[in-house]
Amino acid sequence: MEEFDYQELEAATENFSSTRIIGKGSHGCIYKGVLLKDGKVVAIKKQSLGLQKLGDNSKLDNEIRILLSLPQNPYLISLLGTSHDCANNKVLVMEHMPNGTLHDLLHVAPTPPPWPKRIRVAIQVAKAVQFIHEANPLVIHRDIKSANILFDSNWNARLADFGLAIRLQGQQVDSDLLSPPAGTIGYLDPCYTTPCRLSTKNDVFSFGVVLLEIISSTKAIDVSRTPSSIVDWALQLIEEDRMMEICDERIILPAYLESRIRHMLHIAARCVSSEEDHRPSMGEIVKEMENFFVERVRFPIWINILDTCFQRRRRIVETPQSNTVVTTTTSAVTTGHSEFSKGKMLLREVLAEITLD
Repeated sequence: MEEFDYQELEAATENFSSTRIIGKGSHGCIYKGVLLKDGKVVAIKKQSLGLQKLGDNSKLDNEIRILLSLPQNPYLISLLGTSHDCANNKVLVMEHMPNGTLHDLLHVAPTPPPWPKRIRVAIQVAKAVQFIHEANPLVIHRDIKSANILFDSNWNARLADFGLAIRLQGQQVDSDLLSPPAGTIGYLDPCYTTPCRLSTKNDVFSFGVVLLEIISSTKAIDVSRTPSSIVDWALQLIEEDRMMEICDERIILPAYLESRIRHMLHIAARCVSSEEDHRPSMGEIVKEMENFFVERVRFPIWINILDTCFQRRRRIVETPQSNTVVTTTTSAVTTGHSEFSKGKMLLREVLAEITLD
């Protein structure tokens, strides 16, 4: 891990100018920086003035410790290095994510994301959480939410902000004292009421909330909605078999994806179950989503399209040559070509958006 010169980071951010802020949180701000030595764009996390005055580096120290304990993974944010000012206040230098957050994509962007892209993001986030849960020692994030899911230059989702994360070795928390429950209202597991209730199922609940958010494009807590909690609102509609009312109404849900989105809503409902034992593990979620969404979406559609085109071509080849048949053949060729073109467009949309690295 590199130790950056603090003056270099000041120059990279124009002395931490407010115009360079690309993210804010309760513990500080994220600045976009351009390193003068090589022109590399980075994200620099600096603590709030209050924490700086207290000399409290605990959140950043914890994030450093957690990220260094985890191997590199394509679905996690990368820590590039650290630095500190003359008062020994730390800053983190992170990989820059140029395409913002999932929160902004769902709630701020003028154009809503298409359904295949939502499925792709959901699977990537699930893989990120699965990875930290299966690490040794395992990591519980404790603050999974759409604002902590960032997009790289290729629109791959990355889980970020490990300031509240905790490592577990068996049942032993990696800390002298058990940390009190923490997280963000709306995403926080209501079962997580005391330190002893800490488990991976807390993250599973938060992931379920994010899943509902991805499908509905509504916020985890929305006072204009009744009920205001996305969990209570969505579970009621799922129980009444009105699941399509949860879907983002700004864009049409393609017929070929309807059953997949219904299945995703059932997964979300299990994740946010009030009974922790009913919640699946992240490994089970990833396996189920990959098997159902990737395989069933990727293959049957293009097989059916190609089969239809091959049948048309076979009929054209087998038709005897005559003036009358030539007209029919021309019509068949035109129809076949049109359908094949539509098929190619559908294939391109599905495979480009859903196929994962």
